[in-house]
Amino acid sequence: MQICSVCSEQTPKYRCPSCRIRYCSLGCYKKHKDTCLPAEKPASQSPASKDAAGSAEPWSVEDLLQEDDIIDKVPLQRLQSLSQSTELRDLLCNPHLRQLLRSVDDAESKDAAIKAAMQEPLFVEFADECLKVVENEGNALTD
Repeated sequence: MQICSVCSEQTPKYRCPSCRIRYCSLGCYKKHKDTCLPAEKPASQSPASKDAAGSAEPWSVEDLLQEDDIIDKVPLQRLQSLSQSTELRDLLCNPHLRQLLRSVDDAESKDAAIKAAMQEPLFVEFADECLKVVENEGNALTD
């Protein structure tokens, strides 16, 4: 399991846009930025990918998929099967669900945001449908 490169205590949620080390909080970023040695930056770095403090990128899908120590990985093929589910497509037509998903995505504390969203029956229905697709190989390709 990864730990914060600054405090060595928490699971990191962010990556320094300059040197790419991982850290867990704004406090750790502030400690790190004075000693940061920039690595080669990607050619196009979107300002929209920075957090509210303008200082870091959240983990990308590629970062998570390359982590060997994550036990509950969903294979990419199964993730792609989500796009074939007509049930998910129908649920995503609901503007309230789309707003809930945006609020979870924008939240600083993803755990707390998901916990709050799980109080909404519509979000629970969406989460259940996602799990149904990725857990059932047979359904994943026929939805």
